[in-house]
Amino acid sequence: MTTPTAPIDTDPSRPLPGIIGTSPAMRDVYRLTRQVARSKASVLLLGETGTGKELIAHAIHDLSGRARKPFIRVNCGALSENLLESELFGHVRGAFTGAVSNRTGRFEAAHTGTIFLDEINSTSLHLQVKLLRVLQEQEFERVGDTQTIRVDTRVIAASNRDLPQEASEGRFREDLYYRLNVVPIFLPPLRDRRDDIPALVSHFLDYYNARNERCVAYINPLAMQALQNYHWPGNVRELQNYIERAVVMGPGDELTPDLLPAVVTGYDRPRTIGLPSVDLESLAEVLVRQGISMASDRENGLFNKIVGRVEREVIAQVMQCCDNVQIKAAARLGINRNTLHKKLREHGLD
Repeated sequence: MTTPTAPIDTDPSRPLPGIIGTSPAMRDVYRLTRQVARSKASVLLLGETGTGKELIAHAIHDLSGRARKPFIRVNCGALSENLLESELFGHVRGAFTGAVSNRTGRFEAAHTGTIFLDEINSTSLHLQVKLLRVLQEQEFERVGDTQTIRVDTRVIAASNRDLPQEASEGRFREDLYYRLNVVPIFLPPLRDRRDDIPALVSHFLDYYNARNERCVAYINPLAMQALQNYHWPGNVRELQNYIERAVVMGPGDELTPDLLPAVVTGYDRPRTIGLPSVDLESLAEVLVRQGISMASDRENGLFNKIVGRVEREVIAQVMQCCDNVQIKAAARLGINRNTLHKKLREHGLD
């Protein structure tokens, strides 16, 4: 009788549970995450704010042999130097004003597990010396104490700044950087993985629909185009916030451009950004062709679906340009006010 062998992971670059995205940049992240999770090495997560560094840190922990042990997160940028030192290493009674009892630090709490040090670039040089010792020797003392505590804690750190540059300018210790940088993983900004935006939008729509008991089931093609053209300085977190806002504020079952901030739709920039420079007749032809190509071969009612949505969008945007003054909007549209009022009711824009 032979002993069954574990199945071979034939595709380590497949998406991780709970993380959305299949772009080449993200597949590299998945591959590195699975490889490093099996080791005991320190990991340095690099990338802009909002790219999902905490999700990857969780994934490394969950795929490791420490999965059933504690996962402790510390935002190093949220606390002052003294408070952060006490938070990380603990303190004894009387160590400083307000220390009325002994306290266990986060490193000790993460013993046999993982500690995630977010925004480690914000720590002081004094604290970095102590962090280096923990990484190298796996030991420390609580604030105000002389007793050495030994721990078995894996360290995952994250930075939203260029650590080599920080080190060269004297704001971050080079020896600590090299000790953390055993396995670096760079998380790409959202603007470098635009193919993942539709899947992310769909995921956040489902999540916030369920959370708010809404049913925004359709995404206007122009809204999706605006989302994919935007440069996303706040990355996935910014996208998530905008989708939540659209679900909460939307009057119907469709995510339309007017539910997105002006900075996304381009109302505060030249209107042609991301769109070809064509006349209205050609633009209408492009929109109709795109609408028909998106429909299945068996789908009927295309006239109402395409013309109705274009009509709704024209009315919504003209109303916005006219500050919701119906007399001005009716004149701009070339229809009488009663017709406009009827159309507003039909499209749920009143």
